[in-house]
Formats: sequence, C-alpha cells, structure tokens
Amino acid sequence: MEHKGTVYIETPRLILRRFNENDAIMAYRNWESDAKVTEFLRWETYDDPSETERVIAEWICSYNEPTFYQWAIELKEISEPIGSISVVEQDEERTNKVHIGYCIGSRWWHQGITTEAFKAIIPFLFNEVKADRIESQHDPDNPHSGDVMKKCGLKYEGTLRKSDWSNRGIVDACMYSLLREEWLAERV
Repeated sequence: MEHKGTVYIETPRLILRRFNENDAIMAYRNWESDAKVTEFLRWETYDDPSETERVIAEWICSYNEPTFYQWAIELKEISEPIGSISVVEQDEERTNKVHIGYCIGSRWWHQGITTEAFKAIIPFLFNEVKADRIESQHDPDNPHSGDVMKKCGLKYEGTLRKSDWSNRGIVDACMYSLLREEWLAERV
C-alpha cells in the first residue's frame, strides 16, 4: 500500500479531518460518554473527560505515522466532531486489506451521516492508499451498522460465530467487504 496518513476529506455535510486537542470536550460530550454508542464497541463508556483527552493525545501523536488513519467526523452545520471513522486494522504484507471501524453520537443516528463518511473514505483508500480490500463487521444485534456497510457497497460474506468481543461479551460478527476490482468495475 501507499500510505498517506489521515488526510482532510470533505463531503456535502461533513469534514473528515484529524483530531486536535480542542476536540476532547466535544468528543466526550457527543459520543464517548454515550452508553448507547459504546454498547457494541470494545471500549467502555468514558466517565471523565480526561479519558477522552488522553486518547485524543495518543491519536495526535500517531498522526506522525503514515499508516495511521483516524478521522474526526465533523458535522458542518454545528462545526463539531460528532464521531469518528478509522482504519482499525490492516494487513499490507499479504492481503492489502484495511478494516474500518466507526461510531457517532446517538443523537445523529439514522441520518445517513456514517454512510456519508464511510463512502468518502472508500475512494481515498482504493485510489490513493491502493488497498485491495476494505472490510468491516458488526454484531448481528446491531443491524443498523450493517445497513451502513451495505449502503457503501460492501457485500455480506457471512457471520463468524463467537469471533469478536465487545462490551456485551463474546459476540458473533457479520463480515462485509468491498474489493477494489469490484469498486472500479462499478465506476466504468
């Protein structure tokens, strides 16, 4: 892959950008303290803004690495980050794949925002980074996350039984993917 790091991407409603230290309070307020958001995630709901400050400080340091992809999802109409989307795992030695994770505050669910953010990073990851496979997964009890994947053109591959973990314990994982050749063929 040809890593570029977390680059600025703009859509009609969103700015996808690097986090900065001024985002900590908004991130804490908008999603990281929201138990509805973290129910299906691996990190627990934050009880204190200092936890958010620590994580964002780590991300800011990681932006020096061209293999690090962590975007703040900023809603233009309020000029605040309301979630994040990132490459949570990658394998460039063998499969040239990236695995995407995302979350947004529950106040903004079911408005197409996560879909808009995910769709925006796909061309970047295929055209610029040269990934061959984009994948993501969700708990079967969180079907709306799967809806995002489908709307972004990812195809359901199957459910991996008891293959993941979250705040709910050991869970199944519905796997979706999009291959670069499929994505390119759709553009012709």
